[in-house]
Amino acid sequence: MSVRRLNHAVLYIRDVARSVEFYTAVLGFEVAAEIPGRAAFLSAQGTLNDHDLGLFAIGPDAPGPEQGRVGLYHLAWEVGTLRELADTARLLTERGALVGSSDHVVSKSLYAKDPDGNEFEVMWRVPREDWPEGQELTGPLPLDMQAALEHWGPDLRTGAAAGSVT
Repeated sequence: MSVRRLNHAVLYIRDVARSVEFYTAVLGFEVAAEIPGRAAFLSAQGTLNDHDLGLFAIGPDAPGPEQGRVGLYHLAWEVGTLRELADTARLLTERGALVGSSDHVVSKSLYAKDPDGNEFEVMWRVPREDWPEGQELTGPLPLDMQAALEHWGPDLRTGAAAGSVT
């Protein structure tokens, strides 16, 4: 057996309505199904999955994730264009959810936290032909969104968004 791709992610959250509002307003997910107050299943635009993100409420007093503890660090959601990445940066900043950004050479990334402190990445994949060959990775660089927009333009579609959704 070999894994082909991630089908969906499931998060424990405190409040279903609050998390649904966040993920639909900021990342454009749509509600596929909901058990009011208990769980929601969200789908990304154009997905072939029955859902891409599951949210399960465990109560308002549940402890949140703790940095430096064993567990999931973050999930990475891919957007198709740099315009979408820049728009997402604006939305995350307006909500006070953006916690960082990086240029990984092969991708341009934003890092944010949802209302429960679950960290996630929103990234745009650099076209494969622009990936450096044989370059040793030294860690992420600061993200220069304007330089990326000038180099590739706002509407170049890459990654899974360039072809069919898989």
